[in-house]
Amino acid sequence: MSAMPPTLRERITTTVQERTGRRVFGLDVQLNGGRVVLRGLAGSFHVKQLALSGVRDVLPDAPLVNEIAVT
Repeated sequence: MSAMPPTLRERITTTVQERTGRRVFGLDVQLNGGRVVLRGLAGSFHVKQLALSGVRDVLPDAPLVNEIAVT
């Protein structure tokens, strides 16, 4: 029996986690009407930018709302 391929949301989540070194806490990825919404907490703006880059790796042209809060 083969494993199910990851959903788009799972692919984005995994890529963001890898790109940020799992430094976005409470990461939540939502796909709403063709746009990607990121939520969670990061310790720096650099990590927030890395999360954005992770989304761009999977969906380079998708509209993106980065609501990750920097604490």
